[in-house]
Amino acid sequence: MTYRRSLFLFGSALAIVSPSFGQADGLNLRFANGIAAIAEEKVITVDDIRREISPLIPQIQRDARNEKEFNEKLESLQDSVIQDLIDKVLIIKEFRKAKDEKEVRHIPASYIDNRIAETLSEQFDNDRSKFLAYLRAKGVTPRDYRKEVEEDIIYHYMQQQQKKSQSVVSPVRIETFYRENKDRFYQEDSVHLRLIQLSRADNATDAELKIKADEILTKFRAGSKFEDLAQEYSQDSRRAKGGDWGWVKRSDLKDDFKNPLFVLKPGEITAPLMLTEGCFLLFAEERKYAGNQAIDEVRDQIERMLITQMARTGQERWLERLRRNGYVKHY
Repeated sequence: MTYRRSLFLFGSALAIVSPSFGQADGLNLRFANGIAAIAEEKVITVDDIRREISPLIPQIQRDARNEKEFNEKLESLQDSVIQDLIDKVLIIKEFRKAKDEKEVRHIPASYIDNRIAETLSEQFDNDRSKFLAYLRAKGVTPRDYRKEVEEDIIYHYMQQQQKKSQSVVSPVRIETFYRENKDRFYQEDSVHLRLIQLSRADNATDAELKIKADEILTKFRAGSKFEDLAQEYSQDSRRAKGGDWGWVKRSDLKDDFKNPLFVLKPGEITAPLMLTEGCFLLFAEERKYAGNQAIDEVRDQIERMLITQMARTGQERWLERLRRNGYVKHY
């Protein structure tokens, strides 16, 4: 980094001080009254924002190339956090809305109890005194903490329900997407490659390596599986996996390998290849030829893409409706 920052803790809030500007992270100046926004009846404070952004500061510092970029990223993060906190309030309000005049949805107390018990076990070794000390350090009562847990459960439940509502894609839509985006499903020549490497141990000559390779070829042609031969003879890092290097594209390989490999048909093996590193036998377990993949090969991939796209669009429309119908005041 080309600059230095000092971190100071003021109470429970994190302030970031820049020696060159001599000011804090800007939140106190930006929100002089300590309030960033009000959503419904919830006041979103500077301390609320700092609690959310403080764990993310080190990553921003690592990513920023200079102080100007750091400040820009920090400002953007602050705006994003404020909006997320507002949206959380609106989402919880949506959950609590009565379906009719007699019923208001709520989270069963057992769900909250179980979540708190998990936290107590995983973070505090079931030591309630440590847990209560943690709450006191945060300035939070057990009752307030229970409400936080309940709201977190509601928030994630509502988001999950929204995603589920966008999880059905019609076959027609998949086929239309495929037709309009065929170029995205072009694939290079590729081979499911297995190989055997015979290293030049003890200054073995080309002739000695070729004799060993010919012995392996003879066993292969007599019916031995290449995978078993690789486990027995290969001296490369994939020996235990039967020399399996997975699917490789033509562009992944140097000419010494791709030229002999990509003339093979599935189940065929190359002649011994003599290189500086040693002698190699390449085996084409399967082949995929260059061209656009058939729709049946990519149908699941397209469906996942469209579900993600629909979920993102649906989420934004849902949030826009909640923002439009809720009370929000920015400072």
